[in-house]
Amino acid sequence: MPEVRLRLYKLIEVSGTDKIEFLQGQLTQDVSCLSESTKLFAAWCNPKGRVIVTMSLLLSEEAIVLVVPAGIAESILDKLAMYRLRSDVSFALSDAIHDSSSSSIQFDQKHLILHGIPIIDETNSESYTPHMLNLDKLSAISFDKGCYTGQEVVARTEHLGNSKRRMMRYQADSDGLRVGSKLSDGSRNVGTIVNISGRDLLAVTPVAIHKEPLIAESITVTPLGVPYEI
Repeated sequence: MPEVRLRLYKLIEVSGTDKIEFLQGQLTQDVSCLSESTKLFAAWCNPKGRVIVTMSLLLSEEAIVLVVPAGIAESILDKLAMYRLRSDVSFALSDAIHDSSSSSIQFDQKHLILHGIPIIDETNSESYTPHMLNLDKLSAISFDKGCYTGQEVVARTEHLGNSKRRMMRYQADSDGLRVGSKLSDGSRNVGTIVNISGRDLLAVTPVAIHKEPLIAESITVTPLGVPYEI
């Protein structure tokens, strides 16, 4: 397996006898399903159910490795330490190369956008719920494991089945947009750009108008869909 170079990411290694139990109480994913031959996509939410950061999870010999965007890594490390309490866990931050037995790991932003996979980092942290980001459709949420931070909000949304705003992939007809740019239907703001690479972007907008072109800063954006059902 080739080494994975994480130029725009950092690694947080979580070790200690309570590492699985600790992460189970924090992340949306069922960490107990992680193995040396698989990786998992997950999110960490605040108590209000808003996503602080998205991440990939890898298993090494001694630790569980959280692959997080570099710009938010130190903040995530500090926040995790606040939740440690008496748990036997320790954290180490690194930008070193990580050897993984996973068959394929892609962190290129355009690749992720084309596959409808969001990156939540310091530019858009705590702005969206997991359902808005389609994390339920990306198998990044376990609805069978125990409680975790923000779980009550996430479970309520799943139970009601009424997430009226979800992420959609769009393409802009010119350059100039950025993360956080507002999308309009011509009369009011209806959405916000989550991620963008060139003219390809992901934005959270009302499901009812997912098939309609929108306008952002006088630039038309056309919906292209995501490769999964929402």
